[in-house]
Amino acid sequence: MATEKIANYTDEQTALIIDTYKATPTEATVKALAEQLGKTVRSIVAKLAREGVYQAKAKTEGKRAMLKSEMVTEIAKLVGKDEEVLESLEKATGPALMAVLVALRAE
Repeated sequence: MATEKIANYTDEQTALIIDTYKATPTEATVKALAEQLGKTVRSIVAKLAREGVYQAKAKTEGKRAMLKSEMVTEIAKLVGKDEEVLESLEKATGPALMAVLVALRAE
């Protein structure tokens, strides 16, 4: 005995979702569609993905403002020391070095 599949979206709802999203492919559009149709945002995103329409948010690359070695060089200048003396600071995390650098720049 085969079970009958129940569709979550009617053909009209699917067309509405696709047309609306294609016109304005934003997160706000997805939220508005979810509220309008009484569905979750994840459900709308999944439907758009199944239909091959969904555009994932662009990921920002993990670009650094400065290399650790550059931060250590600048810290050395700010504290008046030779950078070779402070080279072991490069073992610190990038965010920690940036915090020190920002604090020293503020002085």
